[in-house]
Amino acid sequence: MPLPEVLKRVPFPVIASPMFIISTPKLVIAQCKAGVVGSMPALNARPASQVDEWLAEITEALDAHNRAHPDQPAAPFAINQIVHKSNDRLEHDLEMCVKHKVPVIITSLGAREDVNQAVHGYGGVVLHDVINNKFARKAIEKGADGLIAVAAGAGGHAGTLSPFALVQEIREWFDGPLALSGSIANGRSILAAQAMGADFAYIGSAFIATEEARAVEAYKQMIVDSSSADILYSSKFTGVHGNYLRPSIIAAGLDPEALGDGDPSQMSFGSKNAGEAKAWKDIWGCGQGIGAVKQVVPTAELVARLKAEYAAAKRALCQG
Repeated sequence: MPLPEVLKRVPFPVIASPMFIISTPKLVIAQCKAGVVGSMPALNARPASQVDEWLAEITEALDAHNRAHPDQPAAPFAINQIVHKSNDRLEHDLEMCVKHKVPVIITSLGAREDVNQAVHGYGGVVLHDVINNKFARKAIEKGADGLIAVAAGAGGHAGTLSPFALVQEIREWFDGPLALSGSIANGRSILAAQAMGADFAYIGSAFIATEEARAVEAYKQMIVDSSSADILYSSKFTGVHGNYLRPSIIAAGLDPEALGDGDPSQMSFGSKNAGEAKAWKDIWGCGQGIGAVKQVVPTAELVARLKAEYAAAKRALCQG
């Protein structure tokens, strides 16, 4: 199945993942101008009225860029919608996406036919993130256009399956748009994702260590200073398993080796209690691929590195 027209306009096969708190219009615009799909969660806009303002800001900035650089247009952008029933803003935020005709919608925590239909109504594309083949089938049955396979090693709420297994099982029955997430932070990994059968690499953690990311400097520096050995997988903080930076757990007054699983409300945080130390704000999410991140740089510089590494990897394969 050919890619939808909007995804054919992505100059480089990367979709930046929408990161809670961290992704804002500043980062999204920089990502799109650099040639990758920029994205952010609608819930990052607070209050809800800010969604309208942010979508206008992104649309106007990218339109201006495209007028000024017709030979190098920006990549389209995406907005993440949490479609779980606990999101009481979904109807409002979706209405704003319809108003601004957001090119790509990324849905998470459930698959909703009504959401897909609303996006299709204006010609948008829906990608749904999944951690296994069962959820992938449900998403497509309910009308999603494509899938984001969240494999082991991804930042935040990650799955446990090997990317080889997950992509293989999905590609046995689905030939539509597919992005792969999990420990991708260099150009060689982007090419590897394509070799496995994905159309795009889905990258999050590497973008935390960029100048445009809305993350505190200590978080960015911890990304630079850490490696895969510093990532811990736990359900203690939100009730859903995710990958977090071990040093941030220690900074919150916890022993990473004694967390266990269970109700996050029962957690003791030393000088902080469970109501004060929060996942994402104090306990920082991150994927296993950060060993490739050596410094905090502008988004354009990060994407330029990925492109150079990707091209070098392709040349090496051809020469081999």
